[in-house]
Formats: sequence, structure tokens, C-alpha cells
Amino acid sequence: MSKREIYEQKAESLITPLILEHQFELVDIEYIKEAGTWYLRIYLDKEGGITIDDCETISRAYSELVDEDDFIEEAYILEVSSPGLGRPLKKEKDFKRSIGEEVEVRTYKAVDKQKEFIGILKAYDGDTVTLSFDEEDMVFQRSDIALIRLAFDF
Repeated sequence: MSKREIYEQKAESLITPLILEHQFELVDIEYIKEAGTWYLRIYLDKEGGITIDDCETISRAYSELVDEDDFIEEAYILEVSSPGLGRPLKKEKDFKRSIGEEVEVRTYKAVDKQKEFIGILKAYDGDTVTLSFDEEDMVFQRSDIALIRLAFDF
């Protein structure tokens, strides 16, 4: 297990009681380096959407917990936020909630000369994702999918 995965798991175990106490949903945690700076990002949601005040409440409470159990060796920036409109589908609950919704799939390699597909999420399992396009269904191997997220139009 990588250091990144260990940090993410430890962060999740520390924050889970806070999330449950406030009746929020933990969408994702990522420990990532961008432009030379490490970030610990915690994405939250709740019915009706997460607010800035919600993020601030969790950020402050989590910071106190982390100060007691300083398990991350490197300096990093803590960010607590909403997953946003383009939220990726990663966990079982994400897929389940999104059945019947329009999603965007990006593949690692071209399929029929394209790498981006937008369709209705019809089905999924541990190995495949099925999208419906009008009257046609297309099955993707999950190992071939670089990104799957809710589609949105502006």
C-alpha cells in the first residue's frame, strides 16, 4: 500500500465520526501533489447540498483531530469542499445513485475512434458499466474507463 493510500485511509478513519455526527456524506478523500504542494482534499455532500459553513465546521474540527495525531509527514494544505457538479463516480453508492442519470465516460483508448461518451447510466457491476444512447446500449469495461462522472450542460 502506498503512502498516499495510507494517509487517505487514516484521514477517512479520523473524519468519519465527524461526518456521521453532522449527517454529511463523505464523497472522497485524496492526498495529492500539485505544483510542488501537497493537498489533503476532503469532499463532502448532504441532502440539499453542502455549504461553505458546513465545510468550515468540518475543517476546524478535523484540524483539531489531526493536530493530536499528526500522521502526515510532509507539509500539506487541507481543503474541505463540495465534490462539485463534475463529481466522479467512484464508489458503489455513487453508481447506484446515478442510475438513470446522464453521465460522461472517458476511456483510456479510443473506442470506435472516440474517447468521450455521454449517455444514460443503465447498469454497472464490478467489471462493467452500461450506457444507453437513444435505442442502443454500450458496455464498457471498468478497467478501460479513465473517468466517469455526472454529465452537465452549461
